[in-house]
Amino acid sequence: MSFFIKNKGKQPKTNKNQKNPSRKRKLPNNNEKTKSYNVPASKDDDITSSEDEDFNNKEQEHYESEDDNETAQEKKLRLAKVYLKEIEAQERKKREREDEEQDEQDDHDRKIQQRLFYDHLKQTGRFRSSVADQYKSHSKISFLKAKEHKSTITCVCVSSDDKYLYSGSKDGGIVKWSLETHQKLSSLPFIKKSVEKAYTKGHSSSILSLALSHDSLFLAVGDTSSNIQIWNPETFKHIKTLSGHKNSIYALVFRRGTHTLYSASADRSVKVWSLDEMSYVETLYGHLDAVTAIDALARERAVTAGGRDTSLRMWKIPEESQLIYNGDTGSIDVVKLVNEETFVSGGDNGTLSLWGVNKKKPTASIKSAHGIDETNDQPLWITALAALVNTDLVASGSYDGNIKLWKVGDHSKTLTHLMTIPVLGYVNSLAFSNDGSKLIAAVGSEHRLGRWNVVKSAKNSLVVIELVKS
Repeated sequence: MSFFIKNKGKQPKTNKNQKNPSRKRKLPNNNEKTKSYNVPASKDDDITSSEDEDFNNKEQEHYESEDDNETAQEKKLRLAKVYLKEIEAQERKKREREDEEQDEQDDHDRKIQQRLFYDHLKQTGRFRSSVADQYKSHSKISFLKAKEHKSTITCVCVSSDDKYLYSGSKDGGIVKWSLETHQKLSSLPFIKKSVEKAYTKGHSSSILSLALSHDSLFLAVGDTSSNIQIWNPETFKHIKTLSGHKNSIYALVFRRGTHTLYSASADRSVKVWSLDEMSYVETLYGHLDAVTAIDALARERAVTAGGRDTSLRMWKIPEESQLIYNGDTGSIDVVKLVNEETFVSGGDNGTLSLWGVNKKKPTASIKSAHGIDETNDQPLWITALAALVNTDLVASGSYDGNIKLWKVGDHSKTLTHLMTIPVLGYVNSLAFSNDGSKLIAAVGSEHRLGRWNVVKSAKNSLVVIELVKS
């Protein structure tokens, strides 16, 4: 759109080549107002466009300061150029805003692409995050106690949002804790077996294992009976009893991101359950002794420790096959996946071993990782393991009065000691918070599976250790 101003008092510019340059101008009547070219236009001037009112004072001064001798056509052209400049400036600002929005969209797309890439690496077991060197010390150590845990605490699990802890003990009690405030929130007490409908209120035998689903919909509990009890972790309302094992349930784990539950039992079998249908899926056989530990991540795989059969097994469930890893003498009692391709194990021979899925032998081993028992000159039993998943940080526990943190070296071929944290008693279970800021230990005066030795000075409690990064 153009702006054009018509001024009554302004005459066309005289052409020097005009034949009659001396032609006289008609004088105005007395009733007409004369106007000098150096004076602003009067209110009686005609304006051909109402949009001229939008010009600001600065622009008006600019227009009036132009050469008094410019023609009307030249003035129209000049005003048109000014308008075009304004349009160009507006369009330029609009493009800049659109470019910023496009940059934000591109940045959002890059973040999504990066997230998908990381998820793919995690799924395939190739994701590695080097964080171990950042852990230099620990600060506050808190001890959580409850009347439901008068006996040894055997197991612990952490919710995926790092808000809650669940612990179980030999006296059949289960306690829900706030990981933020360290307060007890609710509990599931021990009940007598003779009570009718026994599993509607609690457990009547020692708790040996706990597993919490990723969305905190299901809390699976294994005890010295042959049944697995499924509870609502929010209300502790009983949901289902899963029957099928013939002996104590030593270990439980959910496949990450699913409601598929894997169970390991003293009956030498591993079972697969679907909690979406609350049904049994299949049984995995192969171990020659009690299956003492089990772990799984996102793949349809599970790794198990076979106790005194001295073997570890990686179960490829869809392929209906298994990989067998033979350990040293003694009993292999604990195993944890570091990522989909690497895992650690320990047992009563005191050796901490690092394994690669495609290797039959350990890629690294630490003999007597927790020292020697002075009473019998035997290596101290490794009773618990934890791994900060998809990183290079591992923790181990025994009954030597210490928890040790280890770094998994490049290409998963070395184990290096990082620090020692004093904790008195049998460390029966270990778990990292998902953000890696805390390490939680279930501690008692005796081992979770028996009473071969008793640390009389130990207190039955949950130990929450605040880890400090450099």
